[in-house]
Amino acid sequence: MGKVIRKALILYGMSALVFSSLSFAQAGPTVQVRGTIDKVLDILKDPALKAPEKKGVRVEQLRRVIFFRFDFPEMASRSLGMHWRKRTAQEREEFVAIFSDLLARSYRKKIERYTDQEIVYSKERVDGKYGVVSTAISDRRENVEIPIEYRVIRRNDQWKVYDVVIDGISLVSNYRSQFNRIIQRGSYAELVKKMRVKQETELAEESAASTRKQ
Repeated sequence: MGKVIRKALILYGMSALVFSSLSFAQAGPTVQVRGTIDKVLDILKDPALKAPEKKGVRVEQLRRVIFFRFDFPEMASRSLGMHWRKRTAQEREEFVAIFSDLLARSYRKKIERYTDQEIVYSKERVDGKYGVVSTAISDRRENVEIPIEYRVIRRNDQWKVYDVVIDGISLVSNYRSQFNRIIQRGSYAELVKKMRVKQETELAEESAASTRKQ
């Protein structure tokens, strides 16, 4: 009788795990986006990762979480706009890598500023494979709310972010305007050069800041 009960409990546990996974996979975009933001905040608030010598570990954990939820190739192609079609496969791969690194770092820095603020999830809209998750950061110190929209696209069972609209300003549209202006006035090669310089500068600044804290 004991063996029968144990088998029943194991089967129940396995089925619960399967249906739990299915329910998350089938969940709307708000559930998945909120899950990612919660993970990011948990990492930022983790006392074990606050020490200067743990910065590398903290950044790598944040990077994995952000890269899982954001569709950086989609964001890169939309940000480059009409110039994306002219790029070779190698150029596209190079551009996505630099763009992803810069944008992930930018998003991480932005959300670090609001670690202690309340994030409100107001509504979501779904139209086929596209969706919008509307949130707001409630800044109690300034007594203001900063609206943030996550525009998402469905990839199999996951909703991936392909644009972020902060206080009415689309990151993708903003980048597209900047990139197009640089290419029109100079060249695509000049754009990549500027992005690489920015990438190297930010890495150097982060390294210097980490050294000062130690």
